[in-house]
Amino acid sequence: MRGLTGAGPDRARGSSQAVIAAGAALAAIALFVAACGTGGTGTRDEGPAHASAVAGAVASASPSPSPTTGYRRVDAVSLLKKDPAVSATVKRQLKPCSGDNYPVEVTYGFLTGGSVNDVLINVSDCGDWLGIGTYVYRNVGGTYENVFKAEDSPVVAEIDGTDLTVTKQVYDTNDTLSNPSRETVITYWWKAGRFTEHYRHDTYYSKTGGDTSAPDN
Repeated sequence: MRGLTGAGPDRARGSSQAVIAAGAALAAIALFVAACGTGGTGTRDEGPAHASAVAGAVASASPSPSPTTGYRRVDAVSLLKKDPAVSATVKRQLKPCSGDNYPVEVTYGFLTGGSVNDVLINVSDCGDWLGIGTYVYRNVGGTYENVFKAEDSPVVAEIDGTDLTVTKQVYDTNDTLSNPSRETVITYWWKAGRFTEHYRHDTYYSKTGGDTSAPDN
């Protein structure tokens, strides 16, 4: 390798060890940042959820609470099953797809201005992995309450800073599953105790090739 030619066994071995050590240090830093970061898209817990993770086992990579906010994990599957606002159709999907892996993805963030993290849960179908439901739970006096739901599949949501962003695929008559007519992205803000639509953006898929975007509202 250029720059190491003629270095000799001992020197080459020392250089290799230095490179390995540096690489390990960089990898550790990267893992720490990934685990502890609470950036623009929230802190993702698991997805699809593993049974032990859903049960609330706290891993060493769990983010630490900040001085003014609290981090709390939840049993996502149990929370959904006990929630009367969750439809029977979605509840039927709350079973392991394989092994003990549930079709559930959990993200934590601060959407509603509370002192404890809010919980965003996306539920998918085991067959085609399309989003069939998305829910936001807010901690109120130690109990998590459902403050948002969308079950018009396919649907998925994410946390973008303090915004809730919901993406929906829209199908017209005779559209196939792989060819929706448009995609709608809606951004919600928390105002006066509830989520309010702030703006939306529609992308129309052309049946003859090429997409067109509608102006934001």
